[in-house]
Amino acid sequence: MNGINSRRQYTREFKLETVEFLLRGDKTGVEVARDLGIRVDLLYRWKKEYLNDKNHSFPGAGHLQNPDEERIRKLERELRSVTEERDILKKVVAIFSKTPK
Repeated sequence: MNGINSRRQYTREFKLETVEFLLRGDKTGVEVARDLGIRVDLLYRWKKEYLNDKNHSFPGAGHLQNPDEERIRKLERELRSVTEERDILKKVVAIFSKTPK
């Protein structure tokens, strides 16, 4: 391996088919996960999300279904970025404000 950790991404269709296969009950969750090469805890997380809201589960690409929630998420990311920039600038000012000896 080249040392770079990359997360595997699964399509919405793959997740839906996997969860529906699990719910049919032909195989246990452990067997399904092993056959598909995924972690068991991931499979059960998908199942929980699917059962909570079948129509809006696995929206994909990190986008939320509700535009207001997506806007809030974007603003929170922007706030985090600006806060980090401010903190860096404070440190720079502190360093340059020190009187030389």
